Amino acid sequence: MALNGWMGDVFLFLSMHYEFLRAMHLISVIAWMAGMFYLPRLFVYHAQTEPGSDTSETFKVMEHKLLRIIMNPALIASWVFGILLLCANPALLSVGWMHAKLLGAVLLTGLHVVYANWRRAFAEDRNTKSHIFYRWWNEAPTLLMIFIVIMGVLEPF
Repeated sequence: MALNGWMGDVFLFLSMHYEFLRAMHLISVIAWMAGMFYLPRLFVYHAQTEPGSDTSETFKVMEHKLLRIIMNPALIASWVFGILLLCANPALLSVGWMHAKLLGAVLLTGLHVVYANWRRAFAEDRNTKSHIFYRWWNEAPTLLMIFIVIMGVLEPF
């Protein structure tokens, strides 16, 4: 089916810039994952501090800046460039591994939201969880990343 008009122009533009879009998607995902690895590690250390202490206040600033300046923009960019890649190659939506990869990305996005809520609890001195709890949750982004990369690279089904 041929696309005419502005939709055809958009499809052509995206197709012509596919490799650039893919590079931007990968850069965005790398930045997002860096934050997803580091934020729960900060929570581990923050949970070991006394609320209201200078150290606790420093962690609050670090967590806030990491989430707002790096992680949130990288999350948005990852999704925008990923969706543009799918628009440039909609046939990818017909294969099972892409469905699995997208599920992994949705789960990773959900984890991002959970981390943002935990950051808010720390910011309001409402954290009730131990550093051990956060040590376990520090592994979740790694497991999701492994799953997503395997789906995208090996295309197993």
